Amino acid sequence: DKNMKLTFDEHLSPHFTVGEFFRSGTAIRLGIENEPDAHPEDGLTNEEVVENLRALCTEVLEPLRRRVGRVIITSGYRCQKLNKAVGGVWNSQHLRGEAADIYVSDTEMAMRYGRILEEHSAVQQVLLEPLGTKRKRWLHVTFKRKK
Repeated sequence: DKNMKLTFDEHLSPHFTVGEFFRSGTAIRLGIENEPDAHPEDGLTNEEVVENLRALCTEVLEPLRRRVGRVIITSGYRCQKLNKAVGGVWNSQHLRGEAADIYVSDTEMAMRYGRILEEHSAVQQVLLEPLGTKRKRWLHVTFKRKK
């Protein structure tokens, strides 16, 4: 059976579960099934996305958590339909499970997390978002596996 069922309580790494990266309030509200296997036109399987997320957790999010304690994921994987609905860029790494948005309470926390990520992980990109506003509400981090 090539279709891998998503198990929301399965651990991607010691402190992060599958559910944290697939659950979406917007998807629920709009009745979008936010899972790769539900959208073959997006070109990725559940298994591929989970492997990408596992690498993101292991290489970037766990090292951050070891330094700062609990890390809250506000957005992980997004299917094309959900990505459009939330105004994501057309080629977003969220579409491949290579990005996560981390909740930050203020700009100071965002800056601290950003510094730690850039010093101590394989993170490829750290953006303080929303862009163009003074108040930062989340950090967008990306990691792409070497295939």
